Order: sequence, then C-alpha cells, then structure tokens
Amino acid sequence: MVAAWGLVDYVRRTRPKADDVELSPPDWSITHATAQLSNAAIAVSDRAGRLVCANDHFTKAFAGLKAPPDLIVDDASRDLLVAAGRAAWRDGNAQIDSITKDDRQFSVKVARAGTADEYLLWRLAPIERLDIESRAIELISGRIGRAMAQSGIMAVSLANDGRIRAANAAFALRAVGSDQEPITGRPFANYMRMDEKGSIFFEREGRRGLPIRLLNVPLTEDKSDGAALLLAVDEEGPKVERGMALAHVEQLLSTLPLGLALVDRDGRFLFANDAFARVLDISVEALPSYPADLVINEDKAAVLDSIRRFGSGAMTSGDIAVRLKERPDEVIALSIAGIRGLGEAAVLLGLKDNSEETKLKRQVAQQTKMESIGQLAGGVAHDFNNILTAIIGYCDLMLMRHQPGDGDYDDIQQIKNNSNRAASLTRQLLAFSRQQTLRPQILQLPDVVADVSSLLKRLLGETVRLEVHHGRALGPVRADPGQLEQVIVNLGLNARDAMEKGGVVHISTKAVSQDDVRAMGSEILPIGDYALLSVEDSGSGIAKENLAKIFEPFFTTKEVGKGTGLGLSTVYGIVKQSGGFIFAESEVGQGTRFDIYLPVHVGEVPSADTGKREFYRPKDLWGSGRILIVEDEDMVRAVAERALVRQGYVVETASDGEEALALFAEGKRYDLVVSDVVMPNMDGPTMARNLRGQFGDIRLLFMSGYAEEQLRETISLDNVSFLPKPFSVQQIAEAVHDAMAME
Repeated sequence: MVAAWGLVDYVRRTRPKADDVELSPPDWSITHATAQLSNAAIAVSDRAGRLVCANDHFTKAFAGLKAPPDLIVDDASRDLLVAAGRAAWRDGNAQIDSITKDDRQFSVKVARAGTADEYLLWRLAPIERLDIESRAIELISGRIGRAMAQSGIMAVSLANDGRIRAANAAFALRAVGSDQEPITGRPFANYMRMDEKGSIFFEREGRRGLPIRLLNVPLTEDKSDGAALLLAVDEEGPKVERGMALAHVEQLLSTLPLGLALVDRDGRFLFANDAFARVLDISVEALPSYPADLVINEDKAAVLDSIRRFGSGAMTSGDIAVRLKERPDEVIALSIAGIRGLGEAAVLLGLKDNSEETKLKRQVAQQTKMESIGQLAGGVAHDFNNILTAIIGYCDLMLMRHQPGDGDYDDIQQIKNNSNRAASLTRQLLAFSRQQTLRPQILQLPDVVADVSSLLKRLLGETVRLEVHHGRALGPVRADPGQLEQVIVNLGLNARDAMEKGGVVHISTKAVSQDDVRAMGSEILPIGDYALLSVEDSGSGIAKENLAKIFEPFFTTKEVGKGTGLGLSTVYGIVKQSGGFIFAESEVGQGTRFDIYLPVHVGEVPSADTGKREFYRPKDLWGSGRILIVEDEDMVRAVAERALVRQGYVVETASDGEEALALFAEGKRYDLVVSDVVMPNMDGPTMARNLRGQFGDIRLLFMSGYAEEQLRETISLDNVSFLPKPFSVQQIAEAVHDAMAME
C-alpha cells in the first residue's frame, strides 16, 4: 500500500498542469470550410483586433480584410460594433439589432470563443427587406410563374430603366426562342415592336407573329418611375381557356400589396385583392357588386363612364379623383387601366392607401392655419392692449378722486373690472399666438399637478371625481408653473362641462423615451425624451368633424354665453410656447384624452427653493428724479405721465425715438427713459442704443403690448426692465420705482 501510494504521488507531481499544456494552433482551414456553409458573413478576430479567419460572404460584403469593429461603415454602426466587442469580451456574447453598410443592413451576434477565450466570433446576417419589386420577381420565377407559363401567360418584371429583372419561360420562349437563354438585364423594348395601328408584336416573330395584349401593373407609387409587372397573352388564337388564364392572374394579383381589382365592361367586380379592400377599410366579402357604389353620388357617373371608356377603347390608363361614401371629406386617386385577353376582365382598378399621407397633409394644413390665426391674434391683442392701458389708467386716476360710496365710484369700478376682463381675453389671445410673457422654471410635472389638484377638485364639483397617477423616472421640464397650472385647470374645466351627469377626470404623468417616440412613428413629434401629461375624461366626447378645430380661437360647441372658445386655444399656445406638443383623441360617447409632450430639460437643474416666502408688503412708491416717456400712442403717453407725476417725478414726453434723441441733443438729461418698443420712424431699442452710444449708460424701462419673449432679441441690452401692457397706475409706478433702484 505504501509503494502504491508513492507511485500515485509521483505521477501526480510529475504530470504537467493544464496551464502548462502547449496547445496546438487552430486549423483555420477547417474553420473557414465550416463558415462557408453559412449564408451569413462570418469572421474571427483575436484579442489584438486582427482578422484571422472569414468566409466569402464576409469578404464580399466588407472589403478591406479588416475585423470588426474596423469595418468601413458609418459612425453610428462603428460605435455599436465597438460596444458589442467590449461586451462580448466581458460577458461572453453580445448582439446588435441592426448596422448599416452602404444600402444594406445586418444583424450582428458576437461570441467569445477558443480554448482560452482568446477569439471573438462575429456573425453578420443580412436583413432582407422584401419590397414589392422583389416580391414580383419571386412570384414570376417561382411556382406561380411556371403555372402561368403552362397556361400561355407571359410574365415579366421590369426595372425602372426598362430592363428585364425576371421573366417566366413562356415569355423567354417567345422572345428569344429558348427558355434557357438568359434575358435578365436586357432592355424589354429590344424584344418588342409596334405597328402603325398601335398593335404590339414580338420582334423575333416578324410579320408572321400574332399581336399580344399587355397588362401593365405599376410596382411603385410613382407611375413615371417605370418599374412594372407585365402580363401578356395572344390577342388572337388563345392557346388556353380564358377562365384558366384569369385564375392565374388573380392568384398573382392577390399576393401583391397593391390595392388591385378586376372589373368587367359592365362595371361589375370580378376580383379584388385584400389590399384593395384594406384601403376601403372593409372586407373583400363586403365589397358591393359595382365600384360606383363605393363613392358618393356626385362621383358615381364619373366612375361608370371611365370604366366603360377604358373597357371598350384602346389599352390606356389614367387616374380620377373620387370621394368614398364612407369618407366623403377625403379625396383618393382611383387608377383605371384597360386590359385585353383575360375573358370577362376588361378593366384593372388600383387604389393607393394614402390615409397616412392625407392625415399628414391635414395636420400640416391645420398647423399652417393655426400659425396664421396666431399672427393675426397677436397683432390684434397688441393694438387692443394700448387701448386697454388708457382705459384702465384713466379709471385708476378717476378712482383716486372718488371715495367708496360716491355715486360715480361704483360705475368707474365696473368699467375697470370689465377692462380687466378684456385684458384677460387679450392675454389668452397672446397665449394662443405664443406671444405672452412667460417666466419659465425647471420643474417636475408631478409637483405642478399636486399644487393645482386641490383647486381643481373644488372647481370640478361633487359629481366629478379626480384621479391622479404619476409614472416613475420623469425628467425635469422647463416651463412657467403658473401657465402650466392654467393648462391643467382649463382641460379639467372642459372635461367637467363634457360630463353633465358626472364622471371621472384622470390626470397622469409618464416618462417617454426616445425609443418610445420612435415606435410611435409620429411625423410631428421629433425624436427625443419627453415628460407626458395626460388629461382624460369619461364625457360625451368630440365629434370627428370638430376635432380638428378645437384649438382654434373662439371655436366652441357650447351654447351661446357659456364659453368664449379661448380655453383650448390658450392651452395650445402655452404648450407650444413651452416647446411642447399637444394631441387630442376622442370618440363620441367614449370621452376625450389630451396628451401633452414636454421636452425633458437637459442641463443643470437648480436646487429646490426651500426658503419661506415673505408676505407681501406694500411698497413706498414715492420717488424723485427726471423721467422721459417715449410713446407713440397719445392716450398711453398721457396716462403714464399723469401716473408718474403723482408719484413725485419730473416727467417729459416724446412721441418717438427721434424726438427723444433731439431732447438729449439739446442738453437735457434724465434718470430713466420709459419707452415703447414698437414705434414709427425709430423704435425703442434703436433709440436706446443711440442714447447709450452717445451719452453713456442710461437706465431703460421698455413697455409693450407684445410679449417679452417675442422681443427678447430686439431688446437684448444690459440693465433693461420690461413692463407688459396693459398696466395700471399702480403697476407703472412699481416698475419705475424698481428701475430707478437698479445700479
């Protein structure tokens, strides 16, 4: 036993360790032969990033004999390959959904391999995107093409340059005399000729040949592109029964994604594929007997006349614009082509599914209309603000001479209250036209919803229940919290009015990533990260014909006297001015949902303000100093002058910028210049630059009926204050007091 143990111990100590075993180098010829069996591009790289083995698919697709990630691809694909390589070395494997090389796309899988894990195995599989032209080639070259050839139907697929991409045996036999001779890539016109009557013959058959009939099916939406599927039969002396030929044609048309149908000379449907019915949003079984029954009454005669004309005349094609009975507001293009040699079939109809295109055009038109209305509303609001400034100012001055209880005091107060209501309407118009003054902050949507929830519950009443739900990981947004609260309140009040018998208003927030936006496929919403605010109700909903108009100013479905039509207009303007997007979805009887997408703020987020707010204390507005008021509106200039004189200032006035410069040129100096922004002859900012250039740093207070945001580039000067119109006597006194205190 001792001797046996000693022998075992000797063998164990003298046996080389696994790490000391010298491995034989891999036989790359075997690896290459194995990789050749795959249809994907296969490559093997070592830890130094060198290409040690690759199959032919790889070397053809990626020239240069370089290993991933050093392939000749775009920057985004190279970054993905680098990241995948690192992940594979670390985790053992990695995967990429898609990279782009020229006009091809590949899916990538990477695996760590080798006895000591010293290699990376790359598999790049091409992503085949089978388009309609490829589908046509596959059909002609496959079983359907052979069946058609046996029935005497010739089938050819043409590229956009008129060259043959594929042809079945029947066509090849007639064109060149042999179904074995390759004809792909050659011009189709080389095999055909046309006589003086317009009949088409095979060039090879000469004068003894029979004329043929061609059925032309465009393979692209642009018919002038040239790519087409051609079906041909003999015009005379058919070799097969027409019914069998028609059956093969129907089988071919049913597999194409184009909306196609065959109609006889009397205008009756003989066949329609699924794509044709899908455009009409019905099933094939639900199709009426006649195509004319699909359109409105005004278009029926045009459809019937076109079918008869194309069915009995020469083999031509054309388009007519029709409106469907189920969608009378939408115009679609109906393609009509005459065909021959298929028995009862005389006309080929084609419908293009342009619902997405029509929807996009409608959205662009609506956006353009909203922009035009916004510009008009902004201009009207600006002029109206000047008038309101004078009305409110004179009311304030009159109230200073009357005491509560006087006979005129209540009347003056009523004038002022109604003027303030008018000022509120102009602010809503400015909000819609995105010309209001905002005070944006970096904030979280859940915090804004929480702040306004208590107020909203009281406004909704006892019969409407408010539900709030917040998602996780919402990014911060940059918006005016007060205006954002107004958005929520306006949507909540609209929801309440839509639920006369009560219901539920559900407010939710959610994070929306770039991948989520990309999956939505929206033509309007740019790719990016958003915070989503949704307001949904269980009310009566909005009719489809009104849904596109709800954001227009003064449009309302409420009874006269119950709404101004500016609530949703204000919401639209605030969201747009905040850089966001708003969408509405509604069905009659099913409620309405508004989705507001606000872009996530990128940058440093300021810390939350945890300090206590001080109570408002009235300011002592009495002051002294010389002030120059520059204003082209006489009423506004007079109100501002009287308001500031009452506060102790010495005031002079000018009607425009040139007059103000003339006063300075006379040697007069002022402690503050209060100026309108938009004036004739010389505007306020131009005057201010001239003054500062000639007379040094002068304090400036701009006032305007336009929004500060809209004028920010125009008034981009240092030490400038801004006062929006309309303003009261108290407000201009406070603004001047603060501007005089600036250093």
